[in-house]
Amino acid sequence: MVRNRKSSRGRTADGSPNPIDVYVGARVKMRRTLLGMSQEKLGEAIGLTFQQVQKYERGLNRISASRLFDIGKVLEVPISFFFEEMDDQVAELSPRMLAGAAELAEEPVLFNYDPMTKRETLELVRCYYMIPDRRLAKKLLDLIKTMASPAEMEEEEQEQED
Repeated sequence: MVRNRKSSRGRTADGSPNPIDVYVGARVKMRRTLLGMSQEKLGEAIGLTFQQVQKYERGLNRISASRLFDIGKVLEVPISFFFEEMDDQVAELSPRMLAGAAELAEEPVLFNYDPMTKRETLELVRCYYMIPDRRLAKKLLDLIKTMASPAEMEEEEQEQED
């Protein structure tokens, strides 16, 4: 039985990690993977074990502001990078919102997983940028767009125009 109680230390009422912490961890993992850096190397650079980095990336442990600052420096991105493109439904699950509005929610808010967090996507992006002939890379991108469903492509192009 799940008790209705205020969140503790930013976790949800059922004790699971806060979706914002999970999102930030996924962004850390995405950037680290795009750079081809191991969890061990990132851990060494910020004075932690790879297990701690693993917990951060899964959202199991929250990343403090000072630690996020260090991670951003090592991964060569501003702190804002870790929060960019966050879905509104995830943002609405901040600890502040959970503490004050948990009883008002009629249904649990589900959030979409970002395809950029999948290993396959990260490998594809990394390999794409390793293609030395940029014209060939552009042709490959055009081929992939052609293979994608036309409806999805139209939606994406419309979003980019807005």
